[in-house]
Amino acid sequence: MRGLVFHGTLGKFTWRMLATVLGGQALVLFFATLVARSIAAAQSGGGTEGGTAQLVIGCGVALLAVVAAGTVRRPWGVSLGWAVQALTLLGGLFVQTMVVVGVVFLALWVTCLVQGDKVDRAQAAREAQWAADEATAGGTDAGGPGPDGTGPDGTGADGVGRGAGAAR
Repeated sequence: MRGLVFHGTLGKFTWRMLATVLGGQALVLFFATLVARSIAAAQSGGGTEGGTAQLVIGCGVALLAVVAAGTVRRPWGVSLGWAVQALTLLGGLFVQTMVVVGVVFLALWVTCLVQGDKVDRAQAAREAQWAADEATAGGTDAGGPGPDGTGPDGTGADGVGRGAGAAR
């Protein structure tokens, strides 16, 4: 799989998708931690000592997911995201349904890596083609919209102004 990376920089679309997955995963991990603590407390006779370790570990992993979401743009952020995926799967040792949650988020993570890379490559090719068309046209309007969807006069293909000076 070409888009499956474990360390390194990513395209803009890819890291945005991965940050979204990690943000959602952090919420699910936090709420699953609360459930795990409640189950442990109920099984220990209503005391709070039964689920304290699970609460601390679960909240730590959820916080790690938030940190990973914020750092996924950096080369080591992808590795941190993979660590969150592994820790989520390991949460199945405490609550068996966390294995299902871990598999779902791992599938989302891998899908976003692969598909995001495809989108980033397609976008780069489109921008390179547009730049080549502009260069061959001598910097004049080649008849098509630019990368931002507007022509040189600030209007889109439908003639509606979208440029900086267009009324909104």
